[in-house]
Amino acid sequence: MASEKVETVIAGNYVEMEREEGDSSKPTKGKLSTLFWHGGSVYDAWFSCASNQVAQVLLTLPYSFSQLGMLSGILFQLFYGLMGSWTAYLISVLYVEYRTRKEREKVDFRNHVIQWFEVLDGLLGKHWRNAGLFFNCTFLLFGSVIQLIACASNIYYINDNLDKRTWTYIFGACCATTVFIPSFHNYRIWSFLGLMMTTYTAWYMTVASLIHGQAEGVKHSGPAKMVLYFTGATNILYTFGGHAVTVEIMHAMWKPQKFKLIYLMATLYVLTLTLPSASAVYWAFGDDLLTHSNAFALLPRNGFRDTAVILMLIHQFITFGFACTPLYFVWEKFIGVHETNSLIKRALARLPVVIPIWFLAIIFPFFGPINSTVGSLLVSFTVYIIPALAHMVTFASPSARENAVERAPSLLGGWAGLYSVNIFVVGWVLVVGFGFGGWASMLNFIHQVDTFGLFTKCYQCPPHKH
Repeated sequence: MASEKVETVIAGNYVEMEREEGDSSKPTKGKLSTLFWHGGSVYDAWFSCASNQVAQVLLTLPYSFSQLGMLSGILFQLFYGLMGSWTAYLISVLYVEYRTRKEREKVDFRNHVIQWFEVLDGLLGKHWRNAGLFFNCTFLLFGSVIQLIACASNIYYINDNLDKRTWTYIFGACCATTVFIPSFHNYRIWSFLGLMMTTYTAWYMTVASLIHGQAEGVKHSGPAKMVLYFTGATNILYTFGGHAVTVEIMHAMWKPQKFKLIYLMATLYVLTLTLPSASAVYWAFGDDLLTHSNAFALLPRNGFRDTAVILMLIHQFITFGFACTPLYFVWEKFIGVHETNSLIKRALARLPVVIPIWFLAIIFPFFGPINSTVGSLLVSFTVYIIPALAHMVTFASPSARENAVERAPSLLGGWAGLYSVNIFVVGWVLVVGFGFGGWASMLNFIHQVDTFGLFTKCYQCPPHKH
């Protein structure tokens, strides 16, 4: 009974929902705008999660397979896919708990987007908030940097008249236009298109590799080195750690308590893209992938490949927006313009966020190795360790468990089972993800700096034929 009452409290206070329902009498233009621009349904959230989870990572997974070997590659994808869905579930539980407590205190979120650090602050206090804010913002900052690097890396395979650094300048300017997209409600059509684009690219990679067949004298020697093994594993940890924006996507839903299984459904779909494409490209090219972190570099150049490159470019632009929007919100709150209704004022206030991203993409253009480094040092805490610890601490007291909005799943054996899974997640990610993964990916990253240098003009480019 209590949980039913809570459900009505949450859903009843959803201003966006009321506004949406009130829109039905609008003329056709209003309806079109709703169709493309105002998303808040379960399907919108699913599209957002699935299209945000896999973008440029799709192109680096064959590189990870060459480091891990086929069997480990497949097992790590399944394992981290499940683990990522579990911590996304924990984040959704904490969000609903925080929101319910606040709405009982009559707090109104009309013009306010709830973010992960605010959930931590409301449930656990300022030290947790600061830790969450630091890891989340740093991860999203580098997530945006990686999208920019990926844009330059991909376009080079269509047009190599300009070097990758020049392309980074150009795409930095293009990506700056995301400051005009107010919130995740407005990504409805983009999420849908984004998912279509990654689906095409994944199946293109699979089919093109199978048609190409195995390269002459192909070798599959992975796993050969411990450093490479853990670097590859950490890239997969990074792949399924795309839910640093989970809270913002949930907040854009009209009924966020329905979010629980959405992330798992999105992950299951994503696995149908990542497993066949990475396996097929690795089967075809084997150890060549160790020096080609972008799968496009090895696939034969034709119209299908060029289409995939262009679609991935557009998708990276969308994913840049996904990674950057929470940063924009944090910055707006920091300078005090978050609750203003003026779109132009908010867009101008957001511009300073894009500049450091641009700069970092030019300093560290190491497409591939940078994913693993960000995965081990930032994703491990942001997406796995902090949510699991926060959940355990929030529900540590018997009264908190008694009054929890979301009961522990009986499938796992109630609270005891839930705590066991959380302890395993924290232990595993701390030792394997952060410990071994951090060591390996930092060594690999330093190796790239030593080989190519910072500000390198054209990372992993073949010598120009004159």
